[in-house]
Amino acid sequence: MSPRPIRPSEFLDVFLVAAEESGDRLGSALMRALRVRTEGRVRFAGVGGREMAAEGIASLYPIDDLPLIGFSAIPRRIPKILRLMRFTAKTVVARRPHVLVIIDSPGFTRGIARRVRAADPSIAIVEYVSPSVWAWRPGRARVMRAYIDHILALLPFEPAVHRRLGGPPCTYVGHPLVEQINNLRPSPDEARRRLALPPILLVLPGSRSGEIERLLDTFAHAVDLVHERLGSLELVVATVPHLAEAVRNATARWPLQPRIVVESTDKQAAFRVATAALAKSGTVTLELALAGVPMIAAYKVSALEYITVGRGILKRIPSIILTNLLLGENVVPELLQQNCTAENLAAALMPLFGDTRERRRQLEAFSRLDAIMEVGSSTPALRAADIVLAEARHAIPP
Repeated sequence: MSPRPIRPSEFLDVFLVAAEESGDRLGSALMRALRVRTEGRVRFAGVGGREMAAEGIASLYPIDDLPLIGFSAIPRRIPKILRLMRFTAKTVVARRPHVLVIIDSPGFTRGIARRVRAADPSIAIVEYVSPSVWAWRPGRARVMRAYIDHILALLPFEPAVHRRLGGPPCTYVGHPLVEQINNLRPSPDEARRRLALPPILLVLPGSRSGEIERLLDTFAHAVDLVHERLGSLELVVATVPHLAEAVRNATARWPLQPRIVVESTDKQAAFRVATAALAKSGTVTLELALAGVPMIAAYKVSALEYITVGRGILKRIPSIILTNLLLGENVVPELLQQNCTAENLAAALMPLFGDTRERRRQLEAFSRLDAIMEVGSSTPALRAADIVLAEARHAIPP
């Protein structure tokens, strides 16, 4: 098929697919940016969550129908996932948008992209969030050239990785967290008040039920040990809406009762006052670093997932912590698998309470992140929108 041209008087048709909450946030910001860049002459369709729905997408199905996370949890759900994948791809081809934007969740969204490219090569395909080819299965990069026209990267080192591996064109557009820096960092008044407060430990056990099940009990025992050693400690546990009840029930038995925060504004306030943090490894470690909160990171996966995936990743990269990878040094302690014990966590946390070498080292390193992640005067969403528009206008059959 020939590419579908965008005429000056025509609306841009964009089909977006986001299968998880994090992708839903990226998708909603991209939708707003595309409205700005097209002066409102854009139509959206696709799959998304609450935030994309608020921007006008009527999702083909609830993204809650897509339990994609957790290696060992997926097999019994494969038939349903494949059915939704095929249905989504057929819908894209039938609508024939100018561009398809797939957002994260690569096991699901790239299956859609491959089917769409095979059925109608005229549809431009952009992937928002690079798969972690620098950590696992690097051969994916070259394979993606056949069905991905451009990758929008959140991390500044990813374009060079794709060039080295022969992947699709890849541009660093910036991480959405850079727009939240002012909300995450304390004002001068808040910083002064923080000095007068007792130590505050912020606990972030993850946003998925499996993570909570594997980590929360260990985190609880670590908190008890820290409390015993410090004598005075305030505790805040940050969670997400769909896990709030489970976290409240689990923490109800803790000797030191935490304040539980769910809403984003409350979480940001907790970041601004926290003395230190105990976090599940993931994007939240970058959020903490940008906020200037010293931390340790921990993670456990099932034995099967560790043997089949995790062990290979740990051999390939020096750290699984985004902050460490961006800084090029292992500043944030990471306690993984058998090393993720309450005693180890408490021992690593203790030096972060007080004017210690460990605390100063983290804070000094975190201060370099602004320059590393800088994207200029534009926002990540607007930079992403510009590339989506360019690909939509120049799509050609392979």
